[in-house]
Formats: sequence, C-alpha cells, structure tokens
Amino acid sequence: MNGSGFDFNTSKNYNTGKPFIWSVRVPNGNYKVTVRLGNKKHSGSTVVRAESRRMMAEPVETKKGKYIEQSFIVNKRDAYINNAQTVSLNPREKGITRWDEKLSLEFNGEYPVCESITIEPVNDITTVYLFGNSTVVDQDQEPYASWGQIIPYFFDQDIVVANHAESGQSANTFNYDKRAAKALSTMKPGDYVFIEFGHNDQKQRGPGKGAYYSFMTSMKTLVDQVREKGAKPVLVTPTSRRAFDKNGHIINTHGEYIDAVRFLAKHDSIPLIELNPMTAKLYEAMGVENSKKAFVHYPAGTFPGQDKALADNTHFNPFGAYEVARCVVEGIRSQLPELATHITDTRTFNPATPDDPTTFYWPLSPFVNVEKPLGN
Repeated sequence: MNGSGFDFNTSKNYNTGKPFIWSVRVPNGNYKVTVRLGNKKHSGSTVVRAESRRMMAEPVETKKGKYIEQSFIVNKRDAYINNAQTVSLNPREKGITRWDEKLSLEFNGEYPVCESITIEPVNDITTVYLFGNSTVVDQDQEPYASWGQIIPYFFDQDIVVANHAESGQSANTFNYDKRAAKALSTMKPGDYVFIEFGHNDQKQRGPGKGAYYSFMTSMKTLVDQVREKGAKPVLVTPTSRRAFDKNGHIINTHGEYIDAVRFLAKHDSIPLIELNPMTAKLYEAMGVENSKKAFVHYPAGTFPGQDKALADNTHFNPFGAYEVARCVVEGIRSQLPELATHITDTRTFNPATPDDPTTFYWPLSPFVNVEKPLGN
C-alpha cells in the first residue's frame, strides 16, 4: 500500500514482543480496518488501538501458526475544513496522530503479532460525533485517558465515532476555534452529536459570563447548528471531579452548570445523559482512597521523566476512562434506544458496583507524557 509502513521508529519492534505503530496516508473519511492477527513462528497476544490510543478491541490470543481476523471502523481527519478555514489547533495538538494526514494503528499487548492489514473506505455510515473537553478527548499519551477514546470499542461496525473534543475547550471556544465547523462540514442527517462541557466554562469571568448566560447561549448555538444538519444532539452533564466531603460523598464542583444543561435539554427536548450523577455514584462506590485508581494518581518515578507525584482529580487513567465509558453506554441504553441497538456489549453496568481495577488490562502505549492536559 503506497505511503504506508511502520511509524514512530517502531519497525525494530516488529515480531519482538514489543508494541509497534503502522500508518498509511489516506484522505479524510471513515475506514473499515481488518487486521489478520497471528504469526507462523510465535503465539501472540495482541491489542489494537487506532489513531490516538482509541480502544478498538479486546486482547486477541493466537497460537503459533494460527490467525484471527478482526475488523473495526476508524474515523480519520486532519485540520483542513475548506480553502478558507482550518481548525485552530493548540501547540500540543500539532503533529499528533489524530490530526495528521495518516491513519495510524498501534499494536500492543504481551506479544503483538499481525500478518496483514486491509483498509477500505466506508461511506454512508452513521457517525457519533463527540464535542467536549479533556474528559472526552482522545488523550494522546499515557497515563491520561478519556471516555471518548474508549467508547468506540462498544459499537458495532454500523457506527463510527468521530471524537472532536479537545483539552481546555469550552462551549464557546469550540465554535471560536472552528472545531464545530470541522465536524459540521462532514455531518449528515441521522448522525448523533454528544455534547459535554462545563469544566472550563465555569472558570470564565467577565460581563455576560455564567451558567445561564454565555454558557447556555453557546450550548444552544451548538444544538441549533447540529439540528440544521439534520443530526441528533445529545447533551451530557459533565463528569464529576473526585472531590469528597468528610462523609465520603462527592461534592458538586460545577455549581449551576449541571442544572443549566438539564434546563436546556428539557426546554429544547434534547436527550440527556446524566453522566454527572453516574460518575459521582461510581467514585463513592469505589471509596475515597480506591477511587484514586480511576484517576491519574501515581507516585514519582512511575513513568519516564516523572520526578514528582501525580495527583489529578479531574483527568482519568485508562481504567477510569473505561468505567466512565460504561456509564455513557448505560445512558445510551436509557435515552437512545435506536443507537443502543448498535452496542455490542450485552453486559449491563451499575456505577454503584464498579469493576475491579486489578482485572482491567491496558498495556502501556509507547507514548508517555506526564504533563497535565489543558483545563481542569
């Protein structure tokens, strides 16, 4: 395939049991990716992720000389909108895999093996767009993760997820930076748009700022733009922060912004996923100390270049992102029955009974950066 090959200096890792990256230059669009996992000389245990660490499948075990095929749908894009417009990327976004000219696949696991890769364009597929901030974005590097990069794993091949969220974004800046315009340029009737803001919006100060002022106006603008395209907006209350009171209950740190989202959903008849109370219930069920295992809480020296302890109560690690994604899936089942028919995971999830973090498997990506994401 022209313009394809190993990337990020990982060719030396192929067939050595270490993770490797394979990329191919393709136009913007959606693609069915089929990987034939296995090796004639080695048994294998392979995890495949797409673009910026998007979870696409469970680990696949293959015996020596045996092969298993897996297929999934990947959305690929760059920052170009049209001859006059591009997305205003922040400095940290430039050169990363979710905004470049390539479709990238990460092969990871105990012993990643892949014999062949087939990529086919897919047209007229229902797209689930994600608008949001650092709790939603495809986090590029360990140890951070967000629910938006886990949710593709739960859908069948009739759905593709296009995650346009970015760290530090608010409802108003999402339009100002032309992120909404980028998504709207490919949006079509029947698509879904999940909108989650509030973390950064609540920190804005000045005339006209506030939950029922600029925030409400900006959220309403996004909803109206989506509906003009014939797509279906879905509002999501912001994820709770890990902030406990003395009785072990989560404190509402978002003020009026949660109720503002609820008001807009009711007033404009928009489906609402109540992620805020679900995540509060999740953390409370885990407990004050154990809930740290869902966030970026690590002692100094856990990751390369980490000379200080990490104690972030807003941003998730991969396990936390997975648990929050399961909350979103339950919200889909409750509020969006038509979309729920495309959920492949038949298990139900109650955030009051979270998964055991010791059973969650996530082999670390080659990309590590302990710098905190923009926003809080």
